[in-house]
Amino acid sequence: MNWFSKIFHKKEQEIIDPMKKFLIVGLGNIGIDYVNTRHNIGFKILDHFARKESISFQTSKLGDLAEFKIKGRTLLLLKPNTFMNLSGKAVKYWMEKENIPKENILIITDDLNLSFGTIRIKTKGSDGGHNGLKNIQLLLNSTEYPRFRFGISDQFKKGQQVNYVLGEWSEEEKTNLKERLELASEIITSFALAGLNETMNTFNGK
Repeated sequence: MNWFSKIFHKKEQEIIDPMKKFLIVGLGNIGIDYVNTRHNIGFKILDHFARKESISFQTSKLGDLAEFKIKGRTLLLLKPNTFMNLSGKAVKYWMEKENIPKENILIITDDLNLSFGTIRIKTKGSDGGHNGLKNIQLLLNSTEYPRFRFGISDQFKKGQQVNYVLGEWSEEEKTNLKERLELASEIITSFALAGLNETMNTFNGK
């Protein structure tokens, strides 16, 4: 390989370096009926991030996609349009299409086991009964992928879980969401720039 070929090859590697590309996936359900529901916090966080950074989503295969570049990194923001129970289909497709390794994806989801607004970022874990995570785990054949859990609490009566997660935020929650959405945007940026471990140390428990 001559010097020109080496330089060209190096530049080509820099362009497609998978370690500089990140897939940020917000889980939710499509349709106007679900926009402001607790189960759609993944969509809500990505929408907030997009507004903050003045980028827009375009409908693409298996979801709505937006691209954000920062300090040599490329973030692909994905809102799957497969409905929650088939989220893994969209995640797997875009991971493979964009050649993004598992450690560079971040799945954003609601969590009933955490009090409202509580942040938990983890390197791996079970699906915890969450249908979106369950399908992702099935199609990736792995529980080892970064996830960002956002607490929605479990303040519902017995037998009312579905109505609760598919219900809209209370007025108090809506007020407190503003600050939490700002924090969530910081987490996404930190994940790409500082890495998962640093992000966990900085934001878990906030």
